[in-house]
Amino acid sequence: MSTLIFPDWPQPKKVASCSTTRAGGVSLPPFDSLNLGDHVDDLPEAVSENRHRLISLAQLPQQPLWLEQVHGTTVLRLNEELLESNQADAVYTNKIGQVCAVMTADCLPVLFCNKDGTEVAAAHAGWRGLCSGVLENTVAQFSCPSSEIMAWLGPAIGAEKFEVGVEVKEAFVNQSNELIAAFTASNDKYLADIYSLARLKLQAVGLSSIYGGTYCTVTDKNRFFSYRREGKTGRMASLIWINN
Repeated sequence: MSTLIFPDWPQPKKVASCSTTRAGGVSLPPFDSLNLGDHVDDLPEAVSENRHRLISLAQLPQQPLWLEQVHGTTVLRLNEELLESNQADAVYTNKIGQVCAVMTADCLPVLFCNKDGTEVAAAHAGWRGLCSGVLENTVAQFSCPSSEIMAWLGPAIGAEKFEVGVEVKEAFVNQSNELIAAFTASNDKYLADIYSLARLKLQAVGLSSIYGGTYCTVTDKNRFFSYRREGKTGRMASLIWINN
């Protein structure tokens, strides 16, 4: 099994990107084996080794700045200035060698780059952040027109497994009636298509080049961690950066 997933999108030559799977690390069950999250009660030394391995596995220019994700809409801008906090759910940079990374285990990771390869970003979109505008806030960081931005939707919970209550459906539909197309009635609940919701929201702010969205972290136990499936589990990372 491949340790990394490489996005199937026409990224510029100087842009590099990937998503990790659960394979290739040293963590013991239930975090087996490439758990990159240090907040899930895994052994700190195992997480440290996994993060060290990631540098060579993905050929990263440096260790990513790991965010403290809170299901919000804050976007961190990576530049030369010192950061007061790493609490955010998305990260943007136009600096060579800065790695943008988000961690997930069912939530949707979205990678962004402009067609010139001079700006990149990564966003963590659970339903709350997605509903509240984390993707729109990330797009707003780019200096180029949104029509020049492409997005890749990484491994997340599939539409057949993402059961939500009516309050989740209403939270989205109250924003736009178009979003109702992403919900299917299921007994007294709904099945939500997080990929469809992301596409519709990105299209609404001018993106037309949207790729990925073919995974299900819940059903693909061999490749992916899944919080909904296992509760106590590890975290995968989706990463993007600009090379020299």
